[in-house]
Amino acid sequence: MDINTFSKINDNRWEIEPRGKMRVPAVIHASEALIRDMDDKVREQIVNVATLPGIVSAAHAMPDAHWGYGFPIGGVAAFDPAQDGVISAGGVGFDISCGVRTHLTGLGRNDIESQRNKLADALLRNIPAGIGSRGDITLGKRGMDDMLAGGAGWALSEGYGEARDLEFIEDNGRADGALPRHVSQRARQRQCREMGTLGSGNHYLEIQEITDIHDAETARVFGLVKGECVVTIHCGSRGLGHQIGTEFLREMAMAAADYGIALPDRELACAPIESEIGRRYTGAMRSAINCALANRQILGHLMREVFHPFWPGLELNLLFDVSHNTCKPEFHIVSGQRKTLYVHRKGATRALGPGHPGIPEKFQSTGQPVLIGGSMGTESWVLAGMESSEDTAFSSACHGAGRCMSRNQARKRWQGRQVVDGLAERGITVRSPSMRGVAEEAPGAYKDVSEVVLASENAGLARRVARLKPVICIKG
Repeated sequence: MDINTFSKINDNRWEIEPRGKMRVPAVIHASEALIRDMDDKVREQIVNVATLPGIVSAAHAMPDAHWGYGFPIGGVAAFDPAQDGVISAGGVGFDISCGVRTHLTGLGRNDIESQRNKLADALLRNIPAGIGSRGDITLGKRGMDDMLAGGAGWALSEGYGEARDLEFIEDNGRADGALPRHVSQRARQRQCREMGTLGSGNHYLEIQEITDIHDAETARVFGLVKGECVVTIHCGSRGLGHQIGTEFLREMAMAAADYGIALPDRELACAPIESEIGRRYTGAMRSAINCALANRQILGHLMREVFHPFWPGLELNLLFDVSHNTCKPEFHIVSGQRKTLYVHRKGATRALGPGHPGIPEKFQSTGQPVLIGGSMGTESWVLAGMESSEDTAFSSACHGAGRCMSRNQARKRWQGRQVVDGLAERGITVRSPSMRGVAEEAPGAYKDVSEVVLASENAGLARRVARLKPVICIKG
């Protein structure tokens, strides 16, 4: 990207002042090196977001930003319903409420090594993964409605997980205001056999070793100990969320002119928050959030079932579960006034700072755990929310490494078996039903996640707590 099109505010904040139809500045929070490596489409898309009605303060891009559908992935924007603000299906994305869930094991690397291959095989056998993967749960209409309204709490009532999990799930595992009646029959059909499945793409279940601690006190509160391992699950709302996104993007694009909205890009399809389409999408989108929260809760339970025969009595406590493709009404201070804003985070993680009432009591002194997924060959991170993130980007941070190469480009460059064998030589065991999927997710297709999280910390979005390196990866 041509960095000369931005004004440098500081080493990790770059802005384009409003021009043309822009209502607010476009801001990228990243180092100069990361911005230079971004596709020019990121600049174009974040400028387009800045033209939408009712946008507040600025359109933001995180350090891991890359080209997406309408909004860049790594995009954050807040809209004021009192100022004709909009809600955008493109600003949430197709994999609604895709997110990351991390469990503590208390096991050392040597414990995992003693069972490495048997454990990897058991996880692949018991955690359905891959395109079109199906689980053992079949939902009829009533069960589907209950799941879409209840989220992780519904999964718990069905015997999946433990009651203490809910405290450590974003919004206690349930999005208020879900309206299952606005979820289409086609979306329901796609989901009826997909609960408790990882899916494909960049989704995974990974056993990771804690290799470095950057904030000892916060790590202590989080329960992170150098040399111990965690289990991290990355997935979302599967076919249901994708179908909801597809249907409402089409409908919003067709109706935009009726609402007097001139879209700079059809993929930025949106509707006024208080409009009939806006209310229907909000109800369906919140239902999909509950689907994702329920799905990860079930996967956490299935993971525990795999571990228990190897280590009877192991607790596998939940550190946190947080989404990164959502739109939520939140209170934020704007020009000294407390307002309800609809905050879109697409490929961006909520990162509430210390003392925020929206996080568990356990984390009041540290800020919310911010879970950052890397690639299967590099590393992932645990960060913590910072007070400064509220003013910087509506309490938001990056969500991962960010792609630097398309899936098609990755397939042309690597073969799945080549990737698996190369990782095995580095002590990383990969299990996947699809060698094509492994090639698409080759580590070289992603940016340097350590540079991304350092930029997040330097920008005041979230601070580094611990680095995690993969040991076993079950790839969708």
